[in-house]
Amino acid sequence: MTAVEDEPGTFVRPDGREKVTGTGRYTADLTLTGQLHAAFRYADHPHARITRIDAAKARALPGVLAVLTHEDVPDVLYGGMVADRRLFARETVRFEGDIVAGVAAVTPELAREAAALVEVELEQLPVVTDFEAALATDSPLVHSDWESYEGDEELGRHHNVLGFSTIVKGDVDTALAAADVVVRGSYVTDPVQGVPIEPRAIVAQWQGHRVTVWSSTQVPYVARAGIARTLGIPESNVRVIVPLLGGGFGAKCDFHFEGHVAALARAAGRPVKLVFSRHEEFVAVGHRREGMVIELETAARSDGTLLARRARLVLDSGAYCGEGGFFAQMAAMHAHGPYELETVQIESSLVYSNNQPSSSIRAPTAPQVCWALEQHMDELAEALGLDPVELRRRTLIEEGSVTATGQVLERIAMKETLDRAVELIGGGDGLPEDEAIGVACGWWPCFAGSSGAYVTLNPDGTGTIVTGAQENGTGAVMAMPTYVADELGMRPQDFSLLYQDTDAAPWDAGSCGSQTTFNNARAVIAAAVDLREQLLDAASDKLEAAREDLELVSGSVRVKGSPEKAVSVAELAAEGTFHGKGAGEVPEAPVAPAEGCVGRLGNESFHAPQLIAHAAHVKVDRDTGVVRVLRVAAVHDCGRILNRAGADGQVYGGVVMGVGQALTEGTQLDELGRQRNPHLLDYKLITASDAPAIEIDWIETDTPNAGPKGSKGVGEPPCVPTAGAIANAIAKVIGARVRHLPMTPERVWEAGQ
Repeated sequence: MTAVEDEPGTFVRPDGREKVTGTGRYTADLTLTGQLHAAFRYADHPHARITRIDAAKARALPGVLAVLTHEDVPDVLYGGMVADRRLFARETVRFEGDIVAGVAAVTPELAREAAALVEVELEQLPVVTDFEAALATDSPLVHSDWESYEGDEELGRHHNVLGFSTIVKGDVDTALAAADVVVRGSYVTDPVQGVPIEPRAIVAQWQGHRVTVWSSTQVPYVARAGIARTLGIPESNVRVIVPLLGGGFGAKCDFHFEGHVAALARAAGRPVKLVFSRHEEFVAVGHRREGMVIELETAARSDGTLLARRARLVLDSGAYCGEGGFFAQMAAMHAHGPYELETVQIESSLVYSNNQPSSSIRAPTAPQVCWALEQHMDELAEALGLDPVELRRRTLIEEGSVTATGQVLERIAMKETLDRAVELIGGGDGLPEDEAIGVACGWWPCFAGSSGAYVTLNPDGTGTIVTGAQENGTGAVMAMPTYVADELGMRPQDFSLLYQDTDAAPWDAGSCGSQTTFNNARAVIAAAVDLREQLLDAASDKLEAAREDLELVSGSVRVKGSPEKAVSVAELAAEGTFHGKGAGEVPEAPVAPAEGCVGRLGNESFHAPQLIAHAAHVKVDRDTGVVRVLRVAAVHDCGRILNRAGADGQVYGGVVMGVGQALTEGTQLDELGRQRNPHLLDYKLITASDAPAIEIDWIETDTPNAGPKGSKGVGEPPCVPTAGAIANAIAKVIGARVRHLPMTPERVWEAGQ
């Protein structure tokens, strides 16, 4: 893909034209010669022992070329922080979307027909759908052999508890007894789906012992590792390519179905393609936002000083760990929140159940805990007789603050984001009785990691950026040509991008954790600097000038002060080979002793924390409980903003996502853990017609030990405090708290009675 420029000074995203004109190709658009189609036979039961699988009828159906069960693939357990899952269920199914068999046939319809012919006999087991009750020692086990699983020792696994984490500081009981005010609150959140507009699709083709997989994944290198592990082949024999990706929001992170499709293609001896229906995107994907039970207790002096916080959090992991094993610790950090606390006692448990598995959806755990905590802070303000904004001004973190885990915070602008959000939304005085303004604050860490990139020059002086980074629609990868052009004195449109291909570029974590600019831009800039040094060396010889006297400007290398003495980059490129490579130095995470804390998985310190304040203006119909969000002011400290258009786009989308989480989005489960609303008719997304007016601003801080040029991440924080701000505005109108998320009309109406 090559960047283009329609008008001077107007940079056009390299992937822009093909997306807006409809000429771009997504994975589902790919068709290979001899291609078959895949379908799965799902468990359809949340917890049962498999007593018999008979695929004879499916295999006998004309046009079916492969049917696979657990007997046809290596018996390998896989998973992110705990290896607790197989490609095909062997002895036990643990949620309704567990895959028992896979089919490859000449048409999608025939594949589905054959999958339905796979006979599966099940012996029902006790269903564990109440994840809080699963904590009890007498609860049935979701994984009876959990002790045999390979997993991170820091998780603190036992019984149905997949992860246990605490934050402990000082004597909370003594602080509670000495407080002027103590406020307690309990909150419940429903699970939420990622719902990318593009259902996932995978195509696999073998050439000898190597397999190429085209996948709509956010993490191609993770997918490559998963295929290699589950099929028992080296990663060098696996190539993963991601065509254009139609969104992800975290739901397409982790290794999911690539191994199944690759195994079917190997068995059939032909390419195999899988395209999910919307129903499957809801039910079969082991990757949704976790439900929670949240209990909070905060003690304060009359001046607002926060003396103590006690919290208990229970998170629903669902049937498997996936890459969400760190959720207990992350949720605990958000129960702490961006506040100065004198004593803390937080316990957070991530629990197995027979519900759909949870994994990272945009800012995992943060929106739910922030929604509860920010309501809790407003309740505390009311008990103290303080304005909610004033209480936050007195208690929010600032430079030099020390968290309960012992991290000393560096340059941050938490209070400034709050003040600016309040300024943008305006005063609440004079609003109609059915309207109000609420505020909420939150934080989110950056995740430093390794990444690499190449920048090469072509003989005509144009260049190619080769990166392992994954573009899921945010524009983070699309901005890379601007960074390279800045270093080389060239134009962004001089550079094409080769990306999303594991055979072409160095390893990258993928589009997750808001890390693309934070890590891969660092690598791309380092590669450009390496190339710059090569150009200066070559120009120094050609111009017979000292390197320190040279500069790169407008596609040429010239002598400073003598612009007529110059050589073009194209001329240099035609005479030599120029290949820059870079990774950049990975910034170290800040120190946090976290004394007395357990379940330390690396999130006890928040690296280059992103700070967020949202203010929401809402209108509530008291007779029906219907809430309309009219305006949102969103102000962020995300360090230096390198791509303003892209950053603003993330906030617009994040706020709209936050509105959906606040008011309409929630997966409903029956008593057996089956989804009751796995479709867009009853799972209500916020559309353009529902979206509020959104005003955005940035408090730019030159953040030390952060991303390139003092930048931080941007992608996840915009959805973190939105629901909390809306909840606080609703409470002002109805005079009561809605303690169940999403805050549907029924729940708002009931709370107001």
